[in-house]
Amino acid sequence: MAGVEVSLKEMLTAVEGSLGAAVVDYTSGMALGTLGGGKDLNLTIAAAGNTDVVRAMARTMEQVRVKSSIEDILITLEKQYHLIRLIRARSGNGLFLYLVLDKEHSNLAMARHQLKRVEEQLEI
Repeated sequence: MAGVEVSLKEMLTAVEGSLGAAVVDYTSGMALGTLGGGKDLNLTIAAAGNTDVVRAMARTMEQVRVKSSIEDILITLEKQYHLIRLIRARSGNGLFLYLVLDKEHSNLAMARHQLKRVEEQLEI
C-alpha cells in the first residue's frame, strides 16, 4: 500500500511525458497533494476546477440512468492530455487521481494502465 506522496511520485515518474499529478477530493475541491506543474500549470487550481468536471459527469450519468461507474475522464487539449481517474476503493471514496501529460511525449494507454495500478495501491 502507498500513501499520497508515494502515489504522486509513481504517477509522475512512471509515465513518460508526465507534467503534473494530483490526488484530489472532489467533494471539497481540495488537492490532498500535488507534484510537478509549474508557472503554466497550476495543479491546485486545475484540480479544483476538475472537481466540477467530475461532479457534472456524475450528474449527467445519473440523469440518463447509466448504471455503470466512471473509470476515467479524458480531456484532450492541443498539446496536453488531462486524465482523471476516480478512486473506487472504500478508502478513496470521493477522491480522484489527476495526471497531466505532454501529448507528444506520452503514451495514453500506458498512463491509464499506470493510474489503475496507483489506484489499487493507494491507501488514504
